[in-house]
Amino acid sequence: MKHLPLLLLLPFAMLGCTSPQHADGDGGWTPLLNGQDLTGWHTSPGGSWEVVDGAIIGKSPKSEKRHGLLISDQAYSDFEATLQFNVTSGDSGFYFRATPVNHVVGIKGFQVEVDSSLETGGLYETLGRAWVVKTDPQKMKDIYTPGEWTDLKIRAVGKDVTVWINGTQTAQLTDDPGATEGHFALQLHGGDTMHVSFRNLRIREIK
Repeated sequence: MKHLPLLLLLPFAMLGCTSPQHADGDGGWTPLLNGQDLTGWHTSPGGSWEVVDGAIIGKSPKSEKRHGLLISDQAYSDFEATLQFNVTSGDSGFYFRATPVNHVVGIKGFQVEVDSSLETGGLYETLGRAWVVKTDPQKMKDIYTPGEWTDLKIRAVGKDVTVWINGTQTAQLTDDPGATEGHFALQLHGGDTMHVSFRNLRIREIK
């Protein structure tokens, strides 16, 4: 081989330099919102959901007492997930490891708080312990501006959960007794004028 011309050796050298992530293509990430329709999701009564310019828009009037939900068809256990949200008005949330129930709120389990206040990025357990982790308001003033597109990342592995808003950690649980499997859901809070947008939700399951 040492006598082969350099041009013949280049393809072999390039193959040897390919990184696992590049070879993987998407790095194991799977989009859960396709930006075109609500495939892979179903709704519960209360409010409305539609796709506009690649984002999912949720709306409901103050007179609506039910929590309108957009729920993933599939349940998940251990994962990393990223998405972007924009709260125009109201109190929303990103549910994970949650279970639909026959109740006015429609679901039981964890949510990352998503609203126009500095509580955004905290962890709340609906039909359970209520607030589990509250955010630091001073920290949130520096990293979160309501009404703008905001990055959310969550990692849930076993009984450990970590949340980041715009790249800054805002909540963490270690050895928590909460559920370790369930559905994702986007929330329209009942009794509030709701207008919230979500886009670019993707997940990487951790086996």
